[in-house]
Amino acid sequence: MFAVFARLSHFLTLMEKKQEVFLVSLGFAKWSSREVRASAEVSAQMLKKLKGKNEFTVLATVKQDRLNSGVILSVHQSDHRFLELESSGQRSEVRLHYRTKNQKDHTEVFPYSLADDQWHKISVAVSASHVILHVDCNRIYERVVEAPSMDIPEDTSFWLGQRNAAHGFFKGVMQDVEVLVMPQGYISQCPDLNRTCPTCNDFHGLVQKIMELQDILAKTSSKLSRAEEKMNGLDGCYCERTCSVKGVIYREDEGWTDGCKNCTCTNGTVHCEAISCPPPQCPAGTAPAYIKGACCKECQPVCLFGGRELVEGDQRAVRDSSGRCLLFECRDRSMHRVVPSEPCPELSCPESEQIALSNRCCKVCRGHDFCSEGHGCLEHSDCVNLEAGDCCVCKDGFRPLRDDNAYCDDIDECAEGKHYCRENTMCVNTPGSFMCICHTGYIRIDDYSCTEHDECLSGLHNCDENALCFNMVGGHSCSCKPGYTGNGTVCKGKTLKFTSSPSPFPNAQMFLSMCFNLEGGYDCRCPHGHNCTGDCIHDNKVKHSGQIWVLDNDRCSVCSCQAGQVMCRRMVCDCDNPNADLFCCPECDPRLSSQCLHQNGLLTYGSGDTWVENCQQCQCLQGQVDCWPLPCPPVDCEFTVVPEGECCPRCVTDPCQADTIRNDITKTCTDEHNISRFSGSSWIKHGTECTLCQCKVSRHRQIPNCKLHLTSLSQRNPFFFLQ
Repeated sequence: MFAVFARLSHFLTLMEKKQEVFLVSLGFAKWSSREVRASAEVSAQMLKKLKGKNEFTVLATVKQDRLNSGVILSVHQSDHRFLELESSGQRSEVRLHYRTKNQKDHTEVFPYSLADDQWHKISVAVSASHVILHVDCNRIYERVVEAPSMDIPEDTSFWLGQRNAAHGFFKGVMQDVEVLVMPQGYISQCPDLNRTCPTCNDFHGLVQKIMELQDILAKTSSKLSRAEEKMNGLDGCYCERTCSVKGVIYREDEGWTDGCKNCTCTNGTVHCEAISCPPPQCPAGTAPAYIKGACCKECQPVCLFGGRELVEGDQRAVRDSSGRCLLFECRDRSMHRVVPSEPCPELSCPESEQIALSNRCCKVCRGHDFCSEGHGCLEHSDCVNLEAGDCCVCKDGFRPLRDDNAYCDDIDECAEGKHYCRENTMCVNTPGSFMCICHTGYIRIDDYSCTEHDECLSGLHNCDENALCFNMVGGHSCSCKPGYTGNGTVCKGKTLKFTSSPSPFPNAQMFLSMCFNLEGGYDCRCPHGHNCTGDCIHDNKVKHSGQIWVLDNDRCSVCSCQAGQVMCRRMVCDCDNPNADLFCCPECDPRLSSQCLHQNGLLTYGSGDTWVENCQQCQCLQGQVDCWPLPCPPVDCEFTVVPEGECCPRCVTDPCQADTIRNDITKTCTDEHNISRFSGSSWIKHGTECTLCQCKVSRHRQIPNCKLHLTSLSQRNPFFFLQ
């Protein structure tokens, strides 16, 4: 997704006012690999605020990448998620994971797409068994669910933007993540949801802000007054524009030499001209040569060695009769032997790939990097390795100022006419290149040409309504659309000739229909009294027989109309096709970055693979793991249990064995004091401290015996049990 950066303003700030509030506040955060979680000390403070609470709100402002499935906030220990807010771009869902009061994992799924690369405010407010989802201050869902349990262990981890160090990575931008332990916490994100008029507290806050602004205005006025006084003192000063070159400041009209150019500072702008080097007239015993720091050749003393002239500093290697290499250097008009201070390094290449050089005794391997040993290539010049040395080459768009290409100067393509700028443009020289600037009032067509206006866009063209308009320099061109003929200014539908038997169109032949010519195409119509169209109705739209289309809400499914029936299928994936759609065919993605790590950290899956983990269906899609609850068939009974090793509930008749009981609050039961209790309600039996009673609904007259003490009531009446 991008360059990794994270700037956390305050990872956690604890605020204690009248209501208990703690805030996770981020400036902005955008990650591709990270580990963002609260420290042990901060986690302990957060646990203290959340523990045992049944009313809280999770809020965040997010901008999630498209199709990303990631966690916004996770409070979990081991595999148990006590509170987790997740957004799945793959399935367009917002998921709230939590533990119920009977210590069961529960996932509440809200169909909604947050992962659209747009900013959204999201809040999930929990009040006992009441959950409200707001997005962008709009109430999206309001549900009654099994109440979450905030009985959180002490060693629980608090993660932001991820489930753990390996899974659930949120990709995008996130800010203002808050967990508020207070009723209707979403009001802090959207204060207009419950009131339109300001309160006294709002008014006092506004007065405070006005006073702060008045203080800022007074301080700013004072600073402006002092600045004006200083500006008035500058009227008697003489201002001189200077030039800054390579960290050196040059004054007006000051000149200097920069490589092979003479430069001058004029009105704050540097003007340079290439130095012209006359051929040097060297006396006997000297020869022209370049020296370090000088642009032009200068006369240097020479040495005669092997019938050749060498200048000061040149070295030559020779071998004596025994094959020993001797190195000599030209100094003070004579050759002096140079004794190497270190032995030759051992080469890693075979002897056939070793090269002997004329200026050193040590051999080198073929392909040796001579440029890395130091070179004399300076302005706009690159060093290039040769087989037995190196040389300088001017960069593209530059020409040499010396015959050794050590100094190069920019080519002014505009002044020399070496550009491609066309009419209505102005050529502007840039270092090593040029650019074409449109004249005022003209718009760009491409990199080299501009036109006065876009006749196609403005509608000032003569193209037929069934033609395509193409803007050009000085005008436009017209071309008829497919299915039409003409010169572009006049386009007519193609005339389709046919006979009644046989029809040239298979659709008309199959259903005994007749073909009618239309503007830009044809249509097959059924004769009066016959039912022969073979058309299909799909999403309240007519599809002709034989027509093929891609679903609007699923680009991976292809449908066709065949003899009046709609046939749909998933796109066939051909992984040998290099242009395969990886979104529809994730199994064709060969990149290692698209693999996923199993929750246990021991297995890896390829893109497109699926597996089941903890009663969840998981899928790997281009490096991201997305899991959702396994679908379970509906059960129509009062008492259900999830057997060990299974994921879906089953009906049982014994309420003592039930994990979940469907409570009908329209029915009641009477306790030992003749007090009516709603179905599902619990109470402590009078006169005891350790006996808990609960009212349940029974469809049977006889209640099976169980370990708990039960008191049965009449048929179809509730009963209560003791714990």
